[in-house]
Amino acid sequence: MRTALVVTSISAPNTALQELAAGCLSQDWHFVVAGDSKSPPDFLLNGCQFLSLEEQRRSGFALASIAPEKSYTRKNIAYLEAMRAGTEVIVETDDDNRPMPSFWAARVPQVSARMIEADDWINIYQYFSSGFIYPRGLPLNAARRQGPIPSGSRLEECPVQQGLANDDPDVDAVYRMLYPLPFRFETDPGPILLRNGAWCPFNSQNTTFFRTAFPLLYLPAHCSFRMTDIWRSFVAQRVLQARGQGVLFHAPTVYQERNDHDLMRDFEEELPGYLHNAGIRQALLEIPMGQGESMRCLMEKCYQKLIRLGLVADGEEMLLQAWFEDLEGLGIA
Repeated sequence: MRTALVVTSISAPNTALQELAAGCLSQDWHFVVAGDSKSPPDFLLNGCQFLSLEEQRRSGFALASIAPEKSYTRKNIAYLEAMRAGTEVIVETDDDNRPMPSFWAARVPQVSARMIEADDWINIYQYFSSGFIYPRGLPLNAARRQGPIPSGSRLEECPVQQGLANDDPDVDAVYRMLYPLPFRFETDPGPILLRNGAWCPFNSQNTTFFRTAFPLLYLPAHCSFRMTDIWRSFVAQRVLQARGQGVLFHAPTVYQERNDHDLMRDFEEELPGYLHNAGIRQALLEIPMGQGESMRCLMEKCYQKLIRLGLVADGEEMLLQAWFEDLEGLGIA
């Protein structure tokens, strides 16, 4: 299956981007980088299709003309460009994640995985390490909760697959200010699939989406930057579980050399999650969803709920409709 790697960046080609581009060339992956208003005007990287703001506006995508600038969610345009190129698999990461050799393994939707189906928050990191660590977006009162033992492995269709990251894993500002880093996951229990109410946040740093799940790539723009991929993950889990599927987590295939961050600013950006993530899960679970409903319909229900709760601004509705207009033009939605 044709694979694309998608990143958004405002940096000149750094070591991580160079390694990603070289790997894409060697593996015959399509590499798309979405720029923004702060991106260098002379960005040039062999093996990479760089989308400047002007190129995004000329793309013909409805979303490109109305999506906000200076926003991580410009990545949505790169997803669409990758789909237009005939991609069947989209792998995404960030410009501060360096690939391990295992990152370049062929991605397949059917995976032999162990299963967790408990109706609760799951700290997935606990299965990959004996140390204390939890993913960004997990409610703090669930961080030390002992999870159930996964069931035996069986082959499952897994259209969304989240890989972990070593050295500087995706943890929140509270963890970063209180616990030492770097951190390495030292155990590999094999892939673990969460289904039937078992929830864990997943991020946009090392994640694979197969074509059937492409609509779920959508990153909301009218919310906190530190919550856009987390709240996307909640919508994705609700929709997938309504369709009898789930989200797969697997051992690290990247290690992060994190860009500079102001941790107190990150903490401020994460406050909506600390306060509302548990309530969002409950609110989304209360939405009636029929198995015969389209993915578009299910996603619209989720975002309408987030808008009614006042967690995502009204302007999101217009962006979401543009996203689906573009998907329909690509023969996907």
